[in-house]
Amino acid sequence: MVNPQMVMYEEEFAQIQRVVDRLVRDAPAKIVFIVDKNGQLIAASGDIDNVDATSLASLTAGNVAATGGLAKLLKEDEFETQFHEGKNANIYTHLVGNRVVLVVIFASRDRLGFVRLRTRKASDELNQVFDTLLQKANDPGTDSPFAEITDEDIDNLFND
Repeated sequence: MVNPQMVMYEEEFAQIQRVVDRLVRDAPAKIVFIVDKNGQLIAASGDIDNVDATSLASLTAGNVAATGGLAKLLKEDEFETQFHEGKNANIYTHLVGNRVVLVVIFASRDRLGFVRLRTRKASDELNQVFDTLLQKANDPGTDSPFAEITDEDIDNLFND
């Protein structure tokens, strides 16, 4: 099943960004970012000026998709975490509620166990935020960013 495009509200985006900022400090990490399974960057923190965040997000999504294929071959639902170890940097990825990917890039001298612990805590917080977003999307009483747009407005837009 294809996931519908997520609508991000300012309040939830601020909560997500706070979690990402805190994880950079607490992990400690060089870079932390959240990407959806389509490769769209949602939030980022850390030393992101020195990397191509868009490419990292796209490649991460591709990596998660490929690993998901491996999981299915092994009759697993999904592999929730991945770890890539390099000479100078490591990458730890964690699926958050099977919705988005939380990526932590940290120095090879830092301990994976500590990063995993901090990432798991951040993932729990992010799950709550994304649950709230899902509730807002499914609740017709919630103010939609498109609520004031009428069918007539749409017709006028395309008839110009």
